[in-house]
Amino acid sequence: MLLVGTLIDLYSLVVIGAVIVSWVQLPPSNPAAQFLTALTEPALGPIRRMLPSMSGLDLSPMVLLIGLQFLKRLFMV
Repeated sequence: MLLVGTLIDLYSLVVIGAVIVSWVQLPPSNPAAQFLTALTEPALGPIRRMLPSMSGLDLSPMVLLIGLQFLKRLFMV
C-alpha cells in the first residue's frame, strides 16, 4: 500500500509540473513539455471533455489532483 501512495504522490508532482510548464508557456517542441504532456494528457483529457473551461481557466488539473488524493486515502486505509 505504501507503493501505491508513493506512486500517487509522484504522479501528483508530475501534474503540478505540467501546470507550471503551461503557465511558463514553453514551446511545444521542448522535450520537458512533451514529456509532461505525454504523462498527464491521458488523465487530463477526459476530465477536460467533461468539465467546461471557466473563462479560459482549465480546472482539470485541480480535479485530477483531488481525485488522486481521494484514491490515495482510499488505498491507505
